[in-house]
Amino acid sequence: MGETTPAEQFLDAAVGLLQRVREEEAAQVAAAGAAVADAVTAGGRLFAFGAGHSSLAAQDVVYRAGGFALMNLLAVPGTVGVDVRPATLGSALERVSGLAGAVLESSPARAGDLLVVISLSGRNALPVEMAMKARDLGLTVIGVTSVAYVEGTSTRHSSGTHLVDHCDIVLDSKIAVGDTELTADGVGAPFAPASTVVTSALMQAVMATAAAHLAARGAEPPLLRSGNVDGGREWNHRVMTEHADRIFYA
Repeated sequence: MGETTPAEQFLDAAVGLLQRVREEEAAQVAAAGAAVADAVTAGGRLFAFGAGHSSLAAQDVVYRAGGFALMNLLAVPGTVGVDVRPATLGSALERVSGLAGAVLESSPARAGDLLVVISLSGRNALPVEMAMKARDLGLTVIGVTSVAYVEGTSTRHSSGTHLVDHCDIVLDSKIAVGDTELTADGVGAPFAPASTVVTSALMQAVMATAAAHLAARGAEPPLLRSGNVDGGREWNHRVMTEHADRIFYA
């Protein structure tokens, strides 16, 4: 057999990371899924936050087929994705202290709700303060991050802490500092990031666990169906009507 291609190398690296989180984060995923189910059972609302590319994994569990209708995106203007111009503004906003508190105070989030804070590095002011302020308000906070950054980088927050220091449950994506999986002769920078693949998988694993918890308790998980299958729109209308007081994107 010949040498593996860059595509094969990347996919092998992604599979390896997924296998690691499957084995090493099982207890944390189970705890996070139970926490989501607890919040739903208690009448709480669900929120997910991420800035920049970390927002992709947050958006992946909001208003989608097979996902919880109750999961809402907690958006910070200018930091969701890379559509802001210039794109570097989003990165700059992640370092602004006080922004998270302002967003939370104007959001519908309240005590008893659950917030997932996604940040690969967990070192910038925005995710750190988002977790801090949310816990102060009485929310359960799940952090999805790479613990390697705690040892491999300094925090940019004045408290000297990272995201991991302000979460009730932490899910470690195992992504190496720098978020690249490949190098090649003649290429000056490492390339092929895998954080989105792994972080999205962790999020879906948590939601799958939560659905199973609710079903085991005799409660119907508030799941959405695809709007592109027969009956899907009618199903979604029923679910979203039943839970309208906990849905903020409709």
